[in-house]
Amino acid sequence: MNGLSKGFGKVEIALRWDPSPSGEPSTDLDLVAAPYPAGDPHGHPAYVVHFDSRSPDGTIILNRDSKDGQGFGYDEVMTLELHRLDERYARVVVGVVIQQHRTRRTFSDVGNPGLRIREGYTVLAEDDFGGVPGATAATVAEFVREGSGPWEFRPGVQGFDGDPVDFSRAMGTARRA
Repeated sequence: MNGLSKGFGKVEIALRWDPSPSGEPSTDLDLVAAPYPAGDPHGHPAYVVHFDSRSPDGTIILNRDSKDGQGFGYDEVMTLELHRLDERYARVVVGVVIQQHRTRRTFSDVGNPGLRIREGYTVLAEDDFGGVPGATAATVAEFVREGSGPWEFRPGVQGFDGDPVDFSRAMGTARRA
């Protein structure tokens, strides 16, 4: 980024997948986001936004939540209004979790999964989770800033194997280069 860059303002993360075959339990993927304070950007998140929740200040909102992947296009959509996020936050990590209902599922068990991250009409990243087939969850994006400076985007899908509660605790650890 150069000195004239405004950084990222309002970012949309969208997730899609195909419904489970007839007779099989439904597949439920969830978007999760967590902001981290400037004083401890790899420690505990200030809060976690997931299904049935939003950030206290309304800057991170789950606009659409699907429990089965049925529908056209993207089934789950989250909006991050980074330009409105308080200066006390220096990092926001976004992840995807596969709910483990009756059957253990990994990304290789999910039909046609897809991820798109964009700002306005500009696509910042797309992925199909092919790099993490054995994972049950993954971090998919990281937004960071220094002080009140512009937000920078660090793409990359990193897999995690465990339950959703463990993932929400571990998703903020330092990313592998």
